[in-house]
Amino acid sequence: MFIQTEATPNPATLKFLPGQTVLEAGTADFPSADTAGKSPLASRVFGVDGVAGVFFGTDFVTVTKVEGVEWDHIKPAILGAIMEHYQSGQPVMEGEAQAAHAEHDGPDGEIVHQIKELLDTRVRPAVAQDGGDITFHGFDRGVVYLHMQGACAGCPSSTLTLKMGIENLLRHYIPEVVEVRPVAV
Repeated sequence: MFIQTEATPNPATLKFLPGQTVLEAGTADFPSADTAGKSPLASRVFGVDGVAGVFFGTDFVTVTKVEGVEWDHIKPAILGAIMEHYQSGQPVMEGEAQAAHAEHDGPDGEIVHQIKELLDTRVRPAVAQDGGDITFHGFDRGVVYLHMQGACAGCPSSTLTLKMGIENLLRHYIPEVVEVRPVAV
């Protein structure tokens, strides 16, 4: 098994490409070791000292390190943990991956549908290339609330991406959108 790595715009995060499917559908975010219980792979990666977060896409694993730890010191152990997991035959996840977007009930249903459609077709594929994901969290009085995951969470350029990229895109296509804000879940 040969696992490739790619840098992301977030210097604290690396993208690991195991050359096979990680998740059949959706994404899975593990912002701490405490949240990794239903994933044998995430639990194994968190076993490496210096790992702060783990995120799964369809064909990648994104790992965020704690501040003060060098990639040169933990990258071999992370590669080993991913390789051991795939050789073990255990599933990546026990149970289903969570739905990407939050549900929204209310009078703005058509607007929310358009927001989710734009996120799924224009935004999420681009941020997946960088090892992250951005999902819909809510819409209230013209403000779209988005949850940033994986490499996007804590990335120095995420505010610029959110304001200059995603906000401009949504405002262009959906006049009811006046602002985009990040949320921490």
